[in-house]
Amino acid sequence: MMKQNTPLLFKNILIFIIFFLSSCVKEKEIKGAVVSAREEASKIGVAIMQKGGTAFDAMIATDLALTVCYPNAGNISGGGFLVYRTFDGEVGSLDFREKAPMASYPDMYLDELGNVIPKMSTLGGLSVGVPGTVAGLVEIHKRFGTLEWDELVQPAIDLARNGYIVTDNQEKSFKNKKEEFIALNGVETFYAQNFKSGDNIINLALAETLERIAKFGKAGFYKGVNADELVKRVKETGGIITHEDLLAYDPVWREPINFQYKDLNIYTMGPPSSGGICLGQIMKMIEPYEIGQYSQNTIEAIQIIVEAERRSYADRSLYLGDPDFINIPEDSLLNENYLKKRMSSFDFNEATKSSEISPGTIVWEESEETTHYSILDAQGNAVAVTTTLNGSYGSKVFVEKGGYFLNNEMDDFSSKPGVPNMFGLIGGKANAIAAQKRMLSAMTPTIVERNGKLAMIVGTPGGSTIITSVLQTILNVFEYEMDIQTAVSAPRFHHQWLPDVVVFEPSRFQKSFIDSLQEKGFNIKEEYTRIIGRVDAIHISSSNIITTGADPRGDDKAVHLY
Repeated sequence: MMKQNTPLLFKNILIFIIFFLSSCVKEKEIKGAVVSAREEASKIGVAIMQKGGTAFDAMIATDLALTVCYPNAGNISGGGFLVYRTFDGEVGSLDFREKAPMASYPDMYLDELGNVIPKMSTLGGLSVGVPGTVAGLVEIHKRFGTLEWDELVQPAIDLARNGYIVTDNQEKSFKNKKEEFIALNGVETFYAQNFKSGDNIINLALAETLERIAKFGKAGFYKGVNADELVKRVKETGGIITHEDLLAYDPVWREPINFQYKDLNIYTMGPPSSGGICLGQIMKMIEPYEIGQYSQNTIEAIQIIVEAERRSYADRSLYLGDPDFINIPEDSLLNENYLKKRMSSFDFNEATKSSEISPGTIVWEESEETTHYSILDAQGNAVAVTTTLNGSYGSKVFVEKGGYFLNNEMDDFSSKPGVPNMFGLIGGKANAIAAQKRMLSAMTPTIVERNGKLAMIVGTPGGSTIITSVLQTILNVFEYEMDIQTAVSAPRFHHQWLPDVVVFEPSRFQKSFIDSLQEKGFNIKEEYTRIIGRVDAIHISSSNIITTGADPRGDDKAVHLY
């Protein structure tokens, strides 16, 4: 009898095993994620969510961890932008962009002949804007935090005290900037110690700074010991930031830019970031051309995108700046009829010359080194944050007793209308320097909905290439149906009106392809090729499957919450 039932017994055991294994697989489904420039920071963000924190809690911990282990862009002495979407669909943004010191004035970087003085807005104390990061993090915690403030700062303190491991990329970065570190801070400066790949960097000065921030919050940075040391270093290196500047700084909650592209509802950063308006303009200019009918990165697709980029960046130079100082015609700039008119001169047979494209006429009713991280928690709260020191290691001014670099964000103003900044971007009067004004940015933290549901969290560093990198990642997923990692890793190109050069990533496009574009009049020079962006993104499918894309161009890493 037993012998006859043995096959049934084995069958039942097999069914049980399959059920058990499928249950285990189900338990391993991704519930949330942090994608950032460093694995250490991503792990810290996920650990906060595992303790019961939300995406907003994780954002604070991740940001501070990047200050420790990614010092060329992670910061407590720069600024940035947050775009968020809560689990119940509330959307908003926080502007914690740096501001010009009170003693700033429009011609502060010009000589007696009215010419821009080289490097004055990029190196040294006079290039430093009033930092906004710590005030921004405190403001986010005040509105959305669920865990205690000091609990969110502690992981970064531990990282600074225990150390982080230098990567190959970091070793090269430290070596490339060593002479500038020494020129501004002396031979004994912390980051001129010839750190090698595999070394463990312990930053006790930064740990102490973070401990003051953990204990006193905003006052731990903008008052007391830290404020004294920051102001001292700025003045020692030719700058004008005062204690009064620090005390006067406050972040601003702003309405994000919102526009539709086909079945996508896109929320992104508004002014003083140019990212949202430019992204909206470009996407709405290419929408009528049904770009999905062409394969990704074909000649036709690139032509359409480049010509839209050319026109949007031209508008950026004239109309965009700090909305607290100027009136910005947002509705007009994103108006479909206006954008259709902007593209009316586009011809598939021949490239438009940027010299023939001026900013559009509107009837008025009135960094390279940045870092982005994307976070999703198990409840469905989504956070896209881009933060920066502007240039790599900012001004190169290092606060030795604080353990951190200061930004060089003043270069993002128009030192002189018509003269390019360090990213080659041309600015106008709308972005002229003024006391307590926020400088224009290209940062584009973005959240995408599809059919009313959260679909993507995306952003990137890259100075002027930020906008175009975010654009191409969105198109790669929603027009070319790539998975998110493939979309992030795909070859990229960039155009920004002036200089009139189309930039392609090196060795990612065939020479015959480049030749074909040059024959149509596109200016493509090999010496301009460079890595474009380091996108960190999260995708949520219509069936709620979460996938991540960490850019292989850097040390970026996605860490998942299960």
